[in-house]
Amino acid sequence: MSESISVDVAQERLQIRLPAFAKHVGIELVETASDRVVGRITVGPQHSNGRDRVHGGAIMSLADTLGAIGTVLNLPAGAVTSTIESKTNFLSAGRGPHLIGESTPLHIGRNTMVWQTVVSDADGRRVAVVTQTQLVLTLDPSRTAQS
Repeated sequence: MSESISVDVAQERLQIRLPAFAKHVGIELVETASDRVVGRITVGPQHSNGRDRVHGGAIMSLADTLGAIGTVLNLPAGAVTSTIESKTNFLSAGRGPHLIGESTPLHIGRNTMVWQTVVSDADGRRVAVVTQTQLVLTLDPSRTAQS
């Protein structure tokens, strides 16, 4: 079962459930708002690329999760999202006690949202910049009722 994290947005009470994979990787939410999402991973041996650096997949998982949460916080009622494109620039090796990601929107539209996440190490050194496009899907209630 996913852990729920309560977030106050525009005076509404929202429940954000961190996906099971994000929890498995060790992602923690630090701050959530409709225009900024911050999260972190406490680095352990399970995040290693085999050379005492953080595996790129862990870095990308952090960024993808934060951008998706930012999108969810901006979705209209009855809509869901899915990542349709993600580009990562790795700038330096991930290391240290934790990595922190800060995700901010570049575009919030009706059909797509684009989020950029900067991932840094504990010393503030940029490790990666990830830009992702999220598709906004409005579910057809008549089709989901037939499933």
